[in-house]
Amino acid sequence: MSIRVLFICHGNICRSPMAEFMFKKMVEERGIADEFIIESAATSTEEIWNGIGNPVYPPARDELRRHGIDCSGKRARQVTRGDYNNFDYLLCMENVNIRNTMRIIGGDPEEKIKRLLDYTKQPRDIADPWYTGVFDRTYKDIDEGLNAFLEYLGY
Repeated sequence: MSIRVLFICHGNICRSPMAEFMFKKMVEERGIADEFIIESAATSTEEIWNGIGNPVYPPARDELRRHGIDCSGKRARQVTRGDYNNFDYLLCMENVNIRNTMRIIGGDPEEKIKRLLDYTKQPRDIADPWYTGVFDRTYKDIDEGLNAFLEYLGY
């Protein structure tokens, strides 16, 4: 049985796809990729036009590439009510993502929705690099959260 993880941010072009592809690489390197289903989504439709999502934002894609990670083919999509049943963990990048995800889904009765960095020793939001421009800091924060999440899962 797979552990199903959905990473969520505002537009699904920076933080959540970074987390998706970083986590895919991490579990691949540890030889546990077959134990996971990993995707990402947005709370907004700002990066989705006529049903087609935008690709990963070039500076986010470039930061991933610097670490040997390819995110080709990824397009933004919005989180849906059905995602709540299809995923075990809905990991948001910041508190506002949690609020918007709960609005879309209609609540969190199983307590599946958390911030990624809630698994670390310093729970906090991951700043949106769309505004900060600091993609390497975002990468480090996501990496910290992913490692803590894997430790939480017992890996």
